[in-house]
Amino acid sequence: MKKEQKKLRFALFGNEYQARKSAAIQKVLSVLGEKGAEIHIDRTFYEFITRVEHLEVEATSVFDGDDFEADFVISMGGDGTFLKAASRVGCREIPIIGVNTGRLGFLADVLPSEAEAMLDAVYAGDFLLETHAAIQIETDGEELGECPYALNDIAVLKRDNASMISIRTTVNEDYLVTYQADGLIVSTPTGSTAYSLSNGGPVIVPQSGNLCLTAVAPHSLNIRPIVIGDDAVVTLDVESRSHSYLVAIDGRSVKLSEGTKVIIRKAPFTVRIVKRSGQRYFATLREKMMWGMDQRE
Repeated sequence: MKKEQKKLRFALFGNEYQARKSAAIQKVLSVLGEKGAEIHIDRTFYEFITRVEHLEVEATSVFDGDDFEADFVISMGGDGTFLKAASRVGCREIPIIGVNTGRLGFLADVLPSEAEAMLDAVYAGDFLLETHAAIQIETDGEELGECPYALNDIAVLKRDNASMISIRTTVNEDYLVTYQADGLIVSTPTGSTAYSLSNGGPVIVPQSGNLCLTAVAPHSLNIRPIVIGDDAVVTLDVESRSHSYLVAIDGRSVKLSEGTKVIIRKAPFTVRIVKRSGQRYFATLREKMMWGMDQRE
């Protein structure tokens, strides 16, 4: 007798700007359908795959915002799509599967050709759940009006072609330095291979319990990235000639007025990412960063 599949609920998010990905989307939907899964799809993604990709989709429901319940979330796109999905999951800690239909993917690392095997493993319970720390932002003096959580990083940045900004920085109320720079990035270990890395920050292994402060184009060449414990509270006071600045929360930008204090600390929850059994971080790092490869070949 064939063993009956357990009923699982999946919430799907995707990148509506990636054309020619219909085969990968159709494959995932087909596998979920065969397994009798409940399929709940983000409305923007649903409209893309039905109106633009012209796929026939049998969805259990279509939802807006964070109005969904699921056992697993599937993000179809690159790491940017994954970060958006993580922000919608928020504190509910629903495990996220990242199917990579984009380019370089540290978070979305399941290739479309591997999606069926990954879903089979999920149903068999043969997978790993990695817990990744998130950070949150609070503001003193002005409402943020955005999701306050970031899996990768929170950055304060100058606006457009404005002059560099001055960022007075304290860690646990202990004065560190006043950065004269285009910005400052506070990154998690997960985000250490993203914006922080492109500005000279170090690679930090996930679950290491650290945060990194990395300046963006600092005026002084003596300024270097600094790694601190993730139990620290980082407070930033920003001055700008334009009397305003930007805060980017995993790339989602908000304008704040000069005088608005920014407080960054570890979030009270983790982001749970589904990984294949046997997958190793350093192997992924070598592959994505192309360490050890001879570029002359």
